[in-house]
Amino acid sequence: IPNHLDWVQVRGSIREMSNLKELCSGLPLDPLPFNHGRDPNVPHAPVRTPNLSPGEERLALRNALRYFPPHLHATLAPEFAQELRQYGHIYMYRFCPTMTMRAFPIDQYPCRTRHAASIMLMILNNLDHAVAQFPQELVTYGGNGQVFSNWAQFRLVMHYLSIMTEQQTLVMYSGHPLGLFPSLASSPRCVITNGMVIPNYSSRDQYEKMFAIGVTMYGQMTAGSYCYIGPQGIVHGTMLTVLNAGRRYLGSSDLRGRVFVTSGLGGMSGAQAKAAVIAGCIGVIAEVDEAPLKKRHEQGWLMEVSDDLDHCMQRIRKARSSKTALSLGYHGNVVDLWQRFLQEYERTGELLVDLGSDQTSLHNPFSGGYYPVQLSLRQANQLMSTDPPRFKALVQESLHQQVAAINKLSDAGMFFWDYGNAFLLEAQRAGADVQKHGGGATEFRYPSYVQHIMGDIFSLGFGPFRWVCTSCDPADLALTDDIAATVLEDISVTVTERVRQQYMDNIRWIREAGKHKLAPVVISRDHHDVSGTDSPFRETSNVYDGSAFCADMAVQNFVGDAFRGATWVALHNGGGVGWGEVTNGGFGLVLDGSEEAGRRAELMLNWDVSNGVARRCWSGNSFASETIQRTMEDQRQLRVTMPFPVQDEQVLDRALQG
Repeated sequence: IPNHLDWVQVRGSIREMSNLKELCSGLPLDPLPFNHGRDPNVPHAPVRTPNLSPGEERLALRNALRYFPPHLHATLAPEFAQELRQYGHIYMYRFCPTMTMRAFPIDQYPCRTRHAASIMLMILNNLDHAVAQFPQELVTYGGNGQVFSNWAQFRLVMHYLSIMTEQQTLVMYSGHPLGLFPSLASSPRCVITNGMVIPNYSSRDQYEKMFAIGVTMYGQMTAGSYCYIGPQGIVHGTMLTVLNAGRRYLGSSDLRGRVFVTSGLGGMSGAQAKAAVIAGCIGVIAEVDEAPLKKRHEQGWLMEVSDDLDHCMQRIRKARSSKTALSLGYHGNVVDLWQRFLQEYERTGELLVDLGSDQTSLHNPFSGGYYPVQLSLRQANQLMSTDPPRFKALVQESLHQQVAAINKLSDAGMFFWDYGNAFLLEAQRAGADVQKHGGGATEFRYPSYVQHIMGDIFSLGFGPFRWVCTSCDPADLALTDDIAATVLEDISVTVTERVRQQYMDNIRWIREAGKHKLAPVVISRDHHDVSGTDSPFRETSNVYDGSAFCADMAVQNFVGDAFRGATWVALHNGGGVGWGEVTNGGFGLVLDGSEEAGRRAELMLNWDVSNGVARRCWSGNSFASETIQRTMEDQRQLRVTMPFPVQDEQVLDRALQG
């Protein structure tokens, strides 16, 4: 006879199944759900200031109401108008589900196909309050990375996925479900585009208006393609970055006693604390908002928290002396932290920081992505909505102060790099001293982490992929970890020493991840890799043939993955460096153990990597040339156009002088 606990679990499971079924039934219209408004117990997105004209406000309201039959318009129009004027966007809070959203095991979804169930699993994980940055605004990370534009879209998507067959594809236009369309069983089950704006109209100001009107959306890199899995999604890549920064700048992969200083503990940036500890160093991370700081500490991502700079300096000295790995969260502004390190150096001659970077959301600098040192968090949130020009001026002044401290510490021997969050780009726009004299359009005083640390690794064909168990069973995850590590160990025996180092780093990641309780719950791949992203200030910043601002690779990645077997594909304008600054393509792939899934995986993943390596080869990267030639030897159907390098520079000189 089942005991009491068993019955509690059964009742809970039945209730969850019922909730999922209700969630997939479409828009609840008869009766309308009660409008609870904003939940005061969860963090909320900063107020947007799209500065709509009266005509644009009218258009935004008309666009929102088209999801509902006319007899409901008189009820919904006033509250939608209030949301627009109060928050700068119509989120449709009335339709936000009251159930606890999380990733349920794949067999629990009321679907006709497991492929649709896997997409639903990922969507719910993106909106899990333990994962999402601003769950009620459908923002997963980065301050403005949307999963959907409003809650009506969410409910329609869940309904479409529940009725989808293997002969249909769901088409997504910037958060809006255009509908289910007939397709082949071999086609993707979902095709997503976000922010595909005509290039001449892809400015920040125009985006704010178009988002408020409800016609486009900023999906970040993985929010709008449902691939975000919390900060653990980039612990892998962050750990690799820190390890290789040590090798390049400090001449050693032994980072014990070394200090890495950075900022941000919100979305992806929350990975920095865990990655620093896995890499063996002392990670000191500033975070101005107490909510994510507490969240990371409670989740075990962050070992210690302090708002006292004196205490922080003491802990750093102690950890350096004992060479103990540590992640220390400083509750305060990162500018204050940098300036304190400078004061310590000027006072004692002791340089307490070896490596430095920044992961504030500077792709979104004037809407909550970066908080100026002159204001408290509360003051900043108020000023950004009441006086945006003044707030912008303070942000730029704060960037000046931050760069000034970093420059002096760098002159003393600290190594700083841009983490691809548009830090140096925005600092340059603010007039801070980050210029590289004689540098190209994508070069600054400090390199991006792609240029100096990860770029050659990408060119070798390596990048941070993700896999998770849709069963949500930790035992299954441990088994897949073991399989993956074993496969990599077997491969590493057959490759060159340079390539073997990357295999060993990835094996280290897999073996260490389990020890640090990193158990993801969805299958995904970050678009940030060798092939998926054209980003001149990040992923493709080490492409020097003039094509760094071209986006052919990302678009080809998206299209090629689609017809080679991806379960779903996504193409976005905007990513970690900001709207209008990057184009990225990504995919999701369900592996169910079948021969068909294996065939798709082999075909699609080979393309997904070789596309980017071939592009880097054509740009003149020797690492990529070596990799693609070796790949052509292994894959006889692969034939890549190889460049002929100019061996005599005087040929160019004579031709141009003539």
